[in-house]
Amino acid sequence: MVVLQTAPQIRMIQSNSSSLMEKIQSSIVNTLPLWKNQMVLTLGIAHAQRALEAQKAVTDATNELLRKNSEMLKDSTVNVARETERGIVDIETIKKANNDIIETIEQVLQIQREGREKRKVVEQELLQSENELKQHLLKSSDETRLIK
Repeated sequence: MVVLQTAPQIRMIQSNSSSLMEKIQSSIVNTLPLWKNQMVLTLGIAHAQRALEAQKAVTDATNELLRKNSEMLKDSTVNVARETERGIVDIETIKKANNDIIETIEQVLQIQREGREKRKVVEQELLQSENELKQHLLKSSDETRLIK
């Protein structure tokens, strides 16, 4: 019984591991370009600050550039913080997996109960068939003795 339960549990764990690996791979694929963009933004801000020092005449334009970059940096940083603080697996996913395991166990138990009931019915039918065969054999044996 335990062995029968172990195989589906192992398959569920393997499936979960595969899903987690896909999530991690997705995080890597999406995070590295974001980091590169942040480095570009950081370099852009540094260049803008040097340009501000070098060109006092274009203060308004430089200030606008700094505002836009700071907004983008803020948005990017907030988004990165949200994503990095987010769990790898959402609680809804864990609840669904747990419910699926419970439902699977309940269904397996129901199937096993039905199987036991069917075996009992078949066993009774086999006993009845065996008794009928014995009766026919006894009857034919008695008739054979009478004929001889």
